Amino acid sequence: MSTEISTGTAAETPADTAERFPTKIAIVVRDDLAAWQKLNVTAFLASGIAHADDAIMGKRYEDSSGNGYLPLFREPVLCFTADAAGLARTRARALTRELPTALYTTDMFTTGNDDDNRAVVRAVPADGLDLAGVAVHGPRKQVDKVIKGLKLHG
Repeated sequence: MSTEISTGTAAETPADTAERFPTKIAIVVRDDLAAWQKLNVTAFLASGIAHADDAIMGKRYEDSSGNGYLPLFREPVLCFTADAAGLARTRARALTRELPTALYTTDMFTTGNDDDNRAVVRAVPADGLDLAGVAVHGPRKQVDKVIKGLKLHG
């Protein structure tokens, strides 16, 4: 399954002329979560990936009125869904390839702060983690191998 996004038209679009990055960001959320949980997990995982590499962030934005805005990722973020087994496989593949990986477990929905989040993850062996989502960043070909077989979200 290709993870490339096609515009579906012969006309040239900004996506066609944009830089093709040597790295890729993929976020995978569990397919049976409530909509608010999927959004929550995606946001938290993206914040983890933002720290994967100093070069991952773009530059600050500014509108024509002079208002400043925070920088965003400099490259596209692809979002996928998977069942629990697919998430476990994705996490294992990412760790085997030593790619920067972020995770969110279902236990983290019951906590209210970062310290408690880390505690609930630390309390469970890797193979027993009840994953709600996983994000990975790295060389395109390596990330493609990690997410092989997953469906784009939507």
